Amino acid sequence: MADPTTEVLIPVKNFTEAKERLSPHLDASSRAELARLMAARVIEAARPFGVSVVCDSEDVATFADKMGARVIWCPRRGLNMAVADGVRALAAEGVDRVVVSHSDLPLARDFSELVSFPGVLLVPDRHGRGTNVASVPTAVDFRWSYGPGSFERHRAEALRLGLALGVRRIPELVWDIDTPADLSPPHPRGLPDELAELLALAPTA
Repeated sequence: MADPTTEVLIPVKNFTEAKERLSPHLDASSRAELARLMAARVIEAARPFGVSVVCDSEDVATFADKMGARVIWCPRRGLNMAVADGVRALAAEGVDRVVVSHSDLPLARDFSELVSFPGVLLVPDRHGRGTNVASVPTAVDFRWSYGPGSFERHRAEALRLGLALGVRRIPELVWDIDTPADLSPPHPRGLPDELAELLALAPTA
């Protein structure tokens, strides 16, 4: 059984507004469906840990509730503040460690490798620039800084706090779907059938 003091926190954007950079290749309904399928994949991968979804969308909240995830409501806060609010809410409930994962990881299977490290553990994207997953103790005031180049900023933040820093390039967690280039074949092995079928609809760049 997973440690009850560890929680996976997943910020999820309104599905109808997600993945707008893919608009040259996927229409609005396909982008929303892609975002929904990937979020479902990440939530399932997070079990058997507790799973919380931080959002400001009623549609996302309903989706998360149906999947058995806790909903942390953070309206109009932006990604960094929403994650900070979510971490604080979980800390107040006795959670000692939070694994923050983006919701657009179509290969996600397991987060158990990320929960026993004593300090800050980061999983970059496959380009080494973004932060796909971050495992942090809730007792520290970690400053979240998502956006282009977030991996280096989060590394620097761990060092500022004097915490042990680890980096894991886990193949299933470094691949995200964010830009049109991510839709171009070859797609990574292990995509669920419904995701593979949806991506096959996108023309190659």
